[in-house]
Amino acid sequence: MDKKNALRAGALASGTTLMMLLMSSPALALYRDDGDDPGPGISIAETLGLYIGIPVLIFLVIAGLVMVGGKSGRQQNQS
Repeated sequence: MDKKNALRAGALASGTTLMMLLMSSPALALYRDDGDDPGPGISIAETLGLYIGIPVLIFLVIAGLVMVGGKSGRQQNQS
């Protein structure tokens, strides 16, 4: 009986999501509003650096600090 209810719930959720996607209107981003002043675009290299390079660098710095902190804590406990 649980399998039947799970199947029914999945069908209802996917059907609802599909209907919402089909009935939603586009964002109308093609038309400029009054006072809209977009800046210059950024290149592919700048985009990759901003959204991939900087987060990876931050992750590596945090991971390095955690590893250094863990090693120094272990050395103090052994004495």
